[in-house]
Amino acid sequence: MTRGSTTLPSLDALKDQAKRLRSRLASEGETIGHSRSLELIAAQYGYRDWNTLHAAVGNRPAFDPWMLGSRVRGHYLGQPFEGEILGVHAIATQPGRYRLTMKFDEPVDVVTFESFSAFRQRVVATVDETGRTVEKTSNGRSQLELEW
Repeated sequence: MTRGSTTLPSLDALKDQAKRLRSRLASEGETIGHSRSLELIAAQYGYRDWNTLHAAVGNRPAFDPWMLGSRVRGHYLGQPFEGEILGVHAIATQPGRYRLTMKFDEPVDVVTFESFSAFRQRVVATVDETGRTVEKTSNGRSQLELEW
């Protein structure tokens, strides 16, 4: 769910932001209550109050963009692919990151040299909620980019 062009974080992430805000302000000598910090976070995201923001975030289904057996398409090392998700694992220590195991319909040549090829059909990659890896190729593009 978005408000304007900003993607809303989870309730836990919003509450953590409020906690960090309170802590930061306290370190600078300004004390605010928990409720006030929640209201300030709501205003930051363009909502009139915490209850409105909570409703916008709390009533949506949990983010689960990729499901076992789902069809996916995108680019792997710059090469287009279509395939199926064979495995999904949410990484508990890195919220918003998912380890996906995919099987491409057709093998993808991961080598750009004309003299030889190296084909991959089964790939494991860790992506964020946008479907991109943090790891980049030498030209700065994400190694894996999923399309919606």
